[in-house]
Amino acid sequence: MRFVFSLLLISIFFTTSLFAEAEPKLTAEELAQNKELALQERITNLKKNLQSIENEIDDNNVWMKSYSSYLTSLEIKNSLEKIKKRIDYLAKYAKSTSDRDELNALISKENILSLQVEKLKGESDAPFSKLITPPAIHENIEISNPFDIFTGLSLIKTLNENVDEYKKKQENLNDLVLLLRKESEIYSDLVSLDTKEQFKDAAKEKKTQLERFETALDTMSVTLNVYEQRLEIVETNINKSIETQVYRLAKIGTIILFVFLISFLLKLVIKKYITDNQRFYMANKIITFANFSLILLILFFNYIENAGYLVTILGFASAGIAIAMKDWFMSILGWLVIVIGGSINVGDRIRVDMDGMKYVGDVMDISLLRMTLLEDVTLTSVLDNRRAGRIIFIPNNYVFTRMISNYTHNSLKTVWDGIAITITFDSNHKKAMHLTREIAKKFSKGYTDITRKQLNKLRQHYSLKNTNVEPRVNALIIENGLSIETWYLTNAYATLTLRTVISTEIIDAFNKEDDITIAYPTQKLNVSMRSQETSPHQHEIV
Repeated sequence: MRFVFSLLLISIFFTTSLFAEAEPKLTAEELAQNKELALQERITNLKKNLQSIENEIDDNNVWMKSYSSYLTSLEIKNSLEKIKKRIDYLAKYAKSTSDRDELNALISKENILSLQVEKLKGESDAPFSKLITPPAIHENIEISNPFDIFTGLSLIKTLNENVDEYKKKQENLNDLVLLLRKESEIYSDLVSLDTKEQFKDAAKEKKTQLERFETALDTMSVTLNVYEQRLEIVETNINKSIETQVYRLAKIGTIILFVFLISFLLKLVIKKYITDNQRFYMANKIITFANFSLILLILFFNYIENAGYLVTILGFASAGIAIAMKDWFMSILGWLVIVIGGSINVGDRIRVDMDGMKYVGDVMDISLLRMTLLEDVTLTSVLDNRRAGRIIFIPNNYVFTRMISNYTHNSLKTVWDGIAITITFDSNHKKAMHLTREIAKKFSKGYTDITRKQLNKLRQHYSLKNTNVEPRVNALIIENGLSIETWYLTNAYATLTLRTVISTEIIDAFNKEDDITIAYPTQKLNVSMRSQETSPHQHEIV
């Protein structure tokens, strides 16, 4: 087998020798020409490859723009230094007019280039300082309340986006460095092949450019590693703070839910055992107020780290707050006086004097800042307002500055009402007073008995001397006759009803009597015939 292989090699060698002897021999000049053609073809191919790579390198690339700005800044700076030297020389030795013109032109050019250098400030020191510097990381992030949770999550998202953008810049730079390496290798080949050294300077510039881009890439790789480690630490701290706030929020939510549950149970208890609507309403209001006050205290002590600092701030700001919110503070103080003092309760009928107007109605609600009054049809609305049914909002601070009358305070639910009717002087006034007294007794007897019991209860809280509850009849002399004043007790919520009944009964009783005449303004006309000189149409009114 080895012998056969040896014979095969020998045959191949002889065959090759025969073909080689058959080829024509080239002269030295032809060999040189062929070598030159091969060299030119090689250079042409390298130029084509170089052109292809340069087309791939986009001039709009942010890295190339930064490097171009760097080179421009260097050129401007060098030009400016030369101009300054020339200006210094001409300032000392300029004699001719052309020298002075050149000096003025150079000064103008210096000003323009100085502005350009100011705009490109920082570019001449480092070509990629802004691009390789990552976005700042705020490491001292404090999440002290639930609202900061959203801030922390947003910050993590922003930091991750910054990292992704920084990685994209690095990838872009890495691709650019690969192209620049190929370009530099081609220039090196061209320098080695070109005997005229026409590519030597360009190859040197490309090599310097590649070194700067490679340095920027190495710096960016190291910076990215450090940046990611810092970002990981910051994200860990933010996540821990968010977990802490979520746990605190869950704990506070549980406590608040427990407070609401206690409040709900208390409201069920008072609803079961308190049958009086007014007391139930006030108890319900107190529980609601205490509930929200307790919740505010819980939130206050959980999210105010330095309560003493807050108190100090409030102490300095209290004067301005007191002036700016005087009415609010007075209304809150009035609410405390109303609720604790019990002078006015929901359901009471009151009268309030406001801006020259009088409003009578029932209290529907007593909030922290105001009372809500439903205006009813009363004697006041009939005689004065001529309006009723309105919802009146009364600030609580009116208890200190306005006249507020309560018709149904405590257990007292009746009021005195009076009717005045005038009779002539020649009427039987004793009979008239007797009739009005009997009518008033008849129709107000029920309210009289109720008032007697209510006043006995009221003695437990107040000093009462005059407790006469029987109807009262007085006779007063006035200009047109004798005024019979009748006063009786009636329901505070329905004074007009009983007033109408008693008034009509008195009128009917007086009209039945011959010796009682109801007086009202009258006129007498006296006509007398005098002398003929007096016109018969003239008359005198007395």
